[in-house]
Amino acid sequence: MDLRAELLKSIWYAFTALDVEKSGKVSKSQLKVLSHNLYTVLCIPHDPVALEEHFRDDDDGPVSSQGYMPYLNKYILDKVEEGAFVKENFDELCWTLTAKKNYKPDRNGNSVVSHQDAFKLWCLFNFLSEDKYPLVMVPDEVEYLLKKICTAMNVELNSCELDDYLSQEPQGQGGLTVWQFLDMVNSGRFLKGIEQEAVSMAVEEVYQEVIEDGYLWKKGQLRRNWSERWFMLKPSVLSYYMSEERKEKKGSIALDKHCCVEVLPDRDGKRCMFCVKTSSRTYEMSASDTRQRQEWTLAIQTAIRLQAEGKKSLHKDLKQKRREQREQREQRKAAKEEETQRLKQLQEEKERKLQELELLKEAQRQAEILLQEEEQRRRQQHEEMQRTLEIQLREAEQARASMQAEMVLKEAEAERQRKRILELEDMQERLQEALQQEVKARQDEEAVRYAQARLLAEEEEKLKQLMKLKEEQEEYIIKTQREKQVLKQEMENKNKCLEEAQKQLEEVRVNRQRVDQDVMAAQRKLRQASTNVKHWNVQMNRLMHPIGPGDKRTNVSGGVFAGYQPLLSRRDSSLK
Repeated sequence: MDLRAELLKSIWYAFTALDVEKSGKVSKSQLKVLSHNLYTVLCIPHDPVALEEHFRDDDDGPVSSQGYMPYLNKYILDKVEEGAFVKENFDELCWTLTAKKNYKPDRNGNSVVSHQDAFKLWCLFNFLSEDKYPLVMVPDEVEYLLKKICTAMNVELNSCELDDYLSQEPQGQGGLTVWQFLDMVNSGRFLKGIEQEAVSMAVEEVYQEVIEDGYLWKKGQLRRNWSERWFMLKPSVLSYYMSEERKEKKGSIALDKHCCVEVLPDRDGKRCMFCVKTSSRTYEMSASDTRQRQEWTLAIQTAIRLQAEGKKSLHKDLKQKRREQREQREQRKAAKEEETQRLKQLQEEKERKLQELELLKEAQRQAEILLQEEEQRRRQQHEEMQRTLEIQLREAEQARASMQAEMVLKEAEAERQRKRILELEDMQERLQEALQQEVKARQDEEAVRYAQARLLAEEEEKLKQLMKLKEEQEEYIIKTQREKQVLKQEMENKNKCLEEAQKQLEEVRVNRQRVDQDVMAAQRKLRQASTNVKHWNVQMNRLMHPIGPGDKRTNVSGGVFAGYQPLLSRRDSSLK
């Protein structure tokens, strides 16, 4: 944190203190007074008309912090030189302005810290606060500062009680403002049973440790006498003044990588001595006690090391390291939360996939049930059709048996007629009687032919019915094939949907193959039945040729069956 950032923090408190209405704006007259005081404490030449010239194009209304910042940077901060002013005076100015409005100690005088100690705590707060506005100090830095104060008093800080306190504050987890911090210290919750003087000494010790200044005895170079001086340590220089007001600077010791610090034995009535050796001179100094000597030697050695490393201050370096550690913890926490969120999302995705898989399994079970029902229904239809065909075949066999019996009778009758014709040929003398008998036989034959034609018509009607049944059977087979194709398409669609979830549809394919085998078996049975019908038709055709006594009888018989033969041929071709 550079000098400009340190100054801006204190000026921010002064500016917000002047903003009485909390509108973010301050009147020009107040800004003039603030600027004049800043010129004074920062030891900058006064420029009374700069503010008016800077805002002369604006109206007479108040000025916001964004409007004041260009003037502040150009006419004040850009002209500040480090070491040319006393920063404590600058901090006291800003503290005086902001404390009147915001700091509210106990009116009964029961505050743990005095007004001067509150100012030092305010300075420490500004040093340890984050570089973001409004200024807050994160819980880790609050604990660090309280531990430093408690350590100076040889008291142990109750970290659990501090965590409880921060958790109860509305904004405690994000950080405390300086007024919340001072109220917490004044409440005595963490400094119970400790006197105000002890707290004041501890605050002073921590303040001097962080600000890195204090009284030491220094041995003169010419007169070699011992004088008490106020020392102020910076990374590049150790300055000493007449008093802590730092109005009269007596000298400075330039620190570089060639400098070193050594502890000296007690002599000349002085104790706790040490010296700072530079390339040109050795400076002898004496502390009030061993602890102070150790702190000063360690601080000067650290300043020399930081100067060699190009860093500003030990406490600033430690603060930066603590900030980096907090950022690393936050990054790890964010990464852990992100990992937890990702695992939660993966778990939700897994549960969703399991639900989808259960739904797919349920859909598969439903499909298997529907397929089994469809297979059962098709099997029942096939069995019913088979029973119907068997009944029709039995009826056809019975019809053929009846026709065969009639043909036997007709053959016997024909045999009797042939015997009678032979008798008529032998008995030419009885021609007239034979002719009459022949006429009578012809009349009987016509009646038989009429009966035979009627039987043939009945047979043709039966064949037509059989052909109609065959056509219906073919249509049903075509319909079954179409349904089979539709079911096959549906099964393919379902297989596509279930392909990624599981590979258990082999059973459905096996069932489908079994159904195809049943259909093929039914077709084989149907072809076998057709073959049997064809065979019986051939046998019936052979048996239905009548045997007549003359050529005319043969021609008549051929004429009767001439129209029936193409019908049988068409039936055989349709069965094929």
